[in-house]
Amino acid sequence: MRTLKSGTAHCAPAIPLAADIPPQIRNQIAQLQQIQQQAQTIVSQRVQLEMQVKEMERTLEELAKTPEDAPVYRSVGTLLIRVKDRQTVAKDLEDSKETTEVRLNSLKRQEERLKEKLSALQREVSAALSAGQR
Repeated sequence: MRTLKSGTAHCAPAIPLAADIPPQIRNQIAQLQQIQQQAQTIVSQRVQLEMQVKEMERTLEELAKTPEDAPVYRSVGTLLIRVKDRQTVAKDLEDSKETTEVRLNSLKRQEERLKEKLSALQREVSAALSAGQR
């Protein structure tokens, strides 16, 4: 097996060249990279949903703090439209928050499953590469 040798004795162990890696292991490495990309996408989506939930919570808190006779406006596209029924606005916000939290929990479960799959595949690839160097 050809390997890339490090220049000094204290560097990382020799790394097999790509041409020396069996096709099965190359396939596992490709799967590993694909799972990593999926995990990054899910993390990004999770962060966005967490920010949306926080924003809805802050909006609900501010709505609760404002006096009953204070005008309330709802954003519709690029317009702000005055609403007459504060309770409907609060209920709509609560419903949206609950829906977003359900989606968020689903993403968290998906993220955990991908992390477990990623760890297992990393162990397999490491074991296969270690066995191939012997």
